[in-house]
Amino acid sequence: MSDKADDKAVNIPAQSEGTVITKGDAAPGETLLKVTGLQKHFPIKKGLLQRQVGAVRAVDGLDFEVKSGETLGVVGESGCGKSTMGRLITRLLEPTAGTVEFEGTDITHLGVGGMRPLRRDMQMIFQDPYSSLNPRHTIGTIVSAPFRLQGVEPEGGVKKEVQRLLSVVGLSPEHYNRYPHEFSGGQRQRIGIARALALSPKLVVADEPVSALDVSIQAQVVNLLDDLQRELGLTYVIIAHDLSVVRHVSDRIAVMYLGKIVELADREQLYKSPMHPYTKALLSAVPIPDPARRGAKSERILLKGDVPSPISPPAGCRFHTRCWKATEICRTTEPPLAELRPGQQVACHHPENFADQAPQDVVLLSDAKEAAELVSEEALAASAETSAAVAAEVESGGPDTEASKDGAAKTAPGAAEDGAAKTAPEAAEGTAEEK
Repeated sequence: MSDKADDKAVNIPAQSEGTVITKGDAAPGETLLKVTGLQKHFPIKKGLLQRQVGAVRAVDGLDFEVKSGETLGVVGESGCGKSTMGRLITRLLEPTAGTVEFEGTDITHLGVGGMRPLRRDMQMIFQDPYSSLNPRHTIGTIVSAPFRLQGVEPEGGVKKEVQRLLSVVGLSPEHYNRYPHEFSGGQRQRIGIARALALSPKLVVADEPVSALDVSIQAQVVNLLDDLQRELGLTYVIIAHDLSVVRHVSDRIAVMYLGKIVELADREQLYKSPMHPYTKALLSAVPIPDPARRGAKSERILLKGDVPSPISPPAGCRFHTRCWKATEICRTTEPPLAELRPGQQVACHHPENFADQAPQDVVLLSDAKEAAELVSEEALAASAETSAAVAAEVESGGPDTEASKDGAAKTAPGAAEDGAAKTAPEAAEGTAEEK
């Protein structure tokens, strides 16, 4: 762990020092990390007296488990709370509410003294390899910092162990006396990985470990993480934007949106049969490297507008303002994260590739009709099979209503149902006739 990370740990406001219960290592398949109702709200203060006037709900109720030896991938748009979640489960940030259990021990409010022994078992690989290494320190000093902070003397001496770690991550032992500026981005990330592995941790949280690297270097780092997991039995929580990388390295994948997990499923199930509309939209954006599809029409689902502000998130389902399947229940009632299939949990009233959970709602919201304009006909047809509201809209001609004689123009969903409103081409034709 770096000096920077340690400084953050020292400044954590803890409610109690707590005690650490020593337990045996979790066997493969047993729960290593359990998160329940985890929240982190950053206060917004204004005025001379710095009174709190609001809060940024960065993480707003997460529930998941990570089993020993597995890799959990976490994906989502920028600002959805992924990095904050990683810092919460490693206790670099103090949670606002909820619990974090590591090997059955509640570490939510452990103080600095209580957390220090656990730092050996929980390490983090930071996102930016350029800022996570102290430029004033040599590589030997940086990688040996965990031994110094924990008071550990490895067999054969610290220098020998650091040089061994550098060899493990694909660097030369001769790099021991060099400085960070002498290395490329991929080499710096390898140094960060060596530092995280110094004390043989059980859990490694990797915050976008390859996002700042070239594609060829990304493959090297990803393969390195895979090899280290097989050799050392590591457990990973990997946060990333690249869905292809996540698919390659993960056993299970959690999809986050605006501080919440909207879907949690096994890798193959998620990519083969996504259930949340947001997940389906994300996967539609993944390019398919198939020359045979070079001239094929893209079926990408474009989402309406931007992500709402985490300061005042929408009521009900947080995705309903951008979802093409949203009905009244989505606006008023927040869907729970429920297991609809074995190994696949989703928080949605109208899931994809599964029976409608609220079939009584057959009227789309106006926002949903606008969002449907950006959805391909194939995607709408698939959604109509599992949503009575979308089926009714498609049957009524909603997004596909002909607006001109040749049928090329289409009316916007949500236009007046009595037919009084006209599309732009129709209005232009009417003006020409009057003249």
